[in-house]
Amino acid sequence: MSFFSNLSTLFGNQPNNNAGAKPVSKKPVISPKPQPIVKREIKPVPINNSRPAAPAPTPAVAPVNTPTPAVSTNVNLETHADTSEIIREARAKAREIVLEAKDEALALRAKAENQQRQIARQIEDQQRELNRKLDKIDIKLGQMEANEKKLAQTEKDLDKEKKELEKTKEKILEELEKVSSMTKDEAKAILMDGVERQISKQMAQLVRQKEEEAQGLADEKAQEIIVEAMKHGATDYVAEYTVSTIELPSEEAKGKIIGKSGRNIHTFERYTGVDVDLDFSATEVKLSCFDPVRREIARISLERLVKDGRIQPTRIEEVVNKVRTEIDKITFEAGKKLCYDVGVYNLPNDLMKMLGKFKYRFSYGQNLIKHTLEETKIGIKLAHEVGADVNVVKLGCLLHDIGKVSGEDEGSHVELGVKIAKKYGMPQAVVDCIAQHHEDEPFSGVEQMLVYIADAISGARPGARYENHDEYVKRLETLEQIAMAHKGVKEAFAIQAGREIRVLLSPEETKDDDVTVLSTKIRDEIKEKMTYPGTVTVNVIRELRDSKVAT
Repeated sequence: MSFFSNLSTLFGNQPNNNAGAKPVSKKPVISPKPQPIVKREIKPVPINNSRPAAPAPTPAVAPVNTPTPAVSTNVNLETHADTSEIIREARAKAREIVLEAKDEALALRAKAENQQRQIARQIEDQQRELNRKLDKIDIKLGQMEANEKKLAQTEKDLDKEKKELEKTKEKILEELEKVSSMTKDEAKAILMDGVERQISKQMAQLVRQKEEEAQGLADEKAQEIIVEAMKHGATDYVAEYTVSTIELPSEEAKGKIIGKSGRNIHTFERYTGVDVDLDFSATEVKLSCFDPVRREIARISLERLVKDGRIQPTRIEEVVNKVRTEIDKITFEAGKKLCYDVGVYNLPNDLMKMLGKFKYRFSYGQNLIKHTLEETKIGIKLAHEVGADVNVVKLGCLLHDIGKVSGEDEGSHVELGVKIAKKYGMPQAVVDCIAQHHEDEPFSGVEQMLVYIADAISGARPGARYENHDEYVKRLETLEQIAMAHKGVKEAFAIQAGREIRVLLSPEETKDDDVTVLSTKIRDEIKEKMTYPGTVTVNVIRELRDSKVAT
């Protein structure tokens, strides 16, 4: 603070000239008391720059009656003069300090007032802005309330109009039904039929496009996988049917088989239950029987008799009975060999014995033990190609037809196979393979689908199976009936043993776009209603011919 620093300078630097000397005047020197600085409500004081005249020094008067030396009188006069001068200077400095303090106080006051005015102005501006924003908010709230009222009213009007439209629609429908003499469902069916005819071209284009895309993406890879799998699954055998052939060492063996007056061959046929054909070749004998087990017993027995050379009724009966007692061992060895051939080594003995019965079981003339071996090899290869669980596919292929040798009569071979698999504690994935290999249930995974594919490849291979004539004719007739049931079909022919159906359309009743749509419908209906080996190709043909004769 400049005011107080000036005061300290004033009084702190005053020389002590009276030290050791007695002042003439006993009155103390009184310094002017500085006034306090008032920051607010300071009234301006007129400044008088003229200095007051210094007071005249008071002459020292010596007492009349007391004699004073001349030297002391002069010293007192000089001391008094110095003191008066100091006082005058101090008073002058004090007045200067007061004036400076007043100037500073006025400046501080002016600055404070300016700041106060600025703050007040800012507050007023902010208040006006807030008031303006509040006014806008009030306006928007009012508009929102008005809009809500309008929306509510509009909803009421729309509901009212909707009800009126529904009533009008019902009246129009009633009038249309009366005029057209048709119900709503009948008119809808006619309308949908018309729409289908209108968009048949787009449908045909879409179907062709999707089929081409799928064909382009899948053909090459599918062909590669299936060919590779079939190559690894190929076996060196031909399918057996209901005939077994035995090679004879010479023609003399035929005479021994026939015996005197045919007693040996009659005894053999009676004990084994098979038919013996000796006229096929000079060194071959054919055994024919519907029961594969009896035929196998007869084959083994005849081979032993021919090798032994002692063929007579008593010996025939003895050998046949002995072979019958050995059939369980033979089936177990056959089942064990089948399991080892496909790489399965931990199945229960009873289950391997059941698999051995495949040796004497045939499906459409295809031996089950050989079909199972072929299918399992194909399934394993497919599982490696697509990255599926090989063990699940292997067991699924091995046990998929186990129900055919269960010995129970109730239930299909799929149901019996599931029952056997659960009995021996097979994993659920393997049970699903058995249950789904004929699509009796939806596929639950990739492994189940691979078992189905491998079974279809093995069964549909050319030469693998043959069918009963009546069932074959029935399947052809069913294919033709499905095709002929569609509108616009003129003729339908099932060809290539039921692997292709050719459908001829009437050109007057159909259009070119109907060819693709109809082929898709027939294909889906065949898949839904029929069971067939391999695939069935649907070919729909529409052809318009016209001829004129010039004479």
